[in-house]
Amino acid sequence: MIKFEQSCLFKIRKIKTHKKEAQKKQANPLIFNTLLFYRTTIHKSYTIIFNQYNLKNQAMTNTKYFFTRFFALSCILFTPFEAYSKADSAPIPKLSVQLHSVRGDVSKDFKSTLKKIAEIGFSGIEFAGRYGPYDNDPIGLKNFLKELGLEVSGVHISLRQLTGSDADKHLAFFKALGTEFIIIPFDSRASQSENIDEFINELKQVNKRVRAMDMYMGYHNHSSEFETFKEESFWDYIAINTPDDLILQLDVGWATFAGVDPVEYVKRFPQRTLTTHFKIRTYKGKPGVVSTSHQVILGEDNFDWKRLIESSIEFGNTRWIVVEQEEYPIPLSPMQAVEASFNGINAILHEVKKNRG
Repeated sequence: MIKFEQSCLFKIRKIKTHKKEAQKKQANPLIFNTLLFYRTTIHKSYTIIFNQYNLKNQAMTNTKYFFTRFFALSCILFTPFEAYSKADSAPIPKLSVQLHSVRGDVSKDFKSTLKKIAEIGFSGIEFAGRYGPYDNDPIGLKNFLKELGLEVSGVHISLRQLTGSDADKHLAFFKALGTEFIIIPFDSRASQSENIDEFINELKQVNKRVRAMDMYMGYHNHSSEFETFKEESFWDYIAINTPDDLILQLDVGWATFAGVDPVEYVKRFPQRTLTTHFKIRTYKGKPGVVSTSHQVILGEDNFDWKRLIESSIEFGNTRWIVVEQEEYPIPLSPMQAVEASFNGINAILHEVKKNRG
């Protein structure tokens, strides 16, 4: 079902003409909503769906745009119902932790830190350049993770490292480790109007190499990517001008800090939020701030995590929710804060799973 949805829906986002018109009307969510409508009303006449589609047709003055959306709708209508049933049983995302959250513990005792993470109940680890005694031993690290019952949910590495002289070495390490998702955590050019095209071209070139090795490439946002660019945002521009198999690792903390709705972006670019960062960002400055409020613990704040999780499953094709803790409420240590956030999100995940039957 995932591949089918991609084959139909990804054609829409490549349309360059009348881009502003298409984006404002949120073409991708429209098709997805139509799919969901069809799924729940299969016993009714197909004309109901065509009527819903035709209500939007008045705004489609561009011929190419009209026929592309018509094609996507046709794919939906002529797909066996069994295919949609599989979407209802989409897997619940697994929980991982970004090791940057406990970087002090990692530096002091790498093995004990990972053991504690496993004991808390996490399923995976997202690395950010710290591999302890396994810097040159990906097989040894892979075996150690297996002993702990942990998977590699992804790795963070700079684009500069993946275009430098040691690029082959890094990629070989990740492949041997069993990495599936390689994420660029930040690049200043991603929010610079004069340099963003250069950044995107490099990203696409590296993506080709990564995909050839049967791994996936992605980019992780901060708040600056949501600043206005060409009447949308830098994030929109990156998403529209990169391949559909390039992951958009949405950092929820930074997105809300920038004043945007993460759910909207998961829906706007469906099937591309395969991994996402769940965190709360309440301050400006360097990570590691001490907080007097438990509002920085996932599930103890006012954000609607349940709505986001449900949207991530339905629209984002999300496989990993990565807990990232950068604010630590007194008197909790970084590891204790991570455990508290795990418990908060895990409880919501169980609720979502229960509701889905």
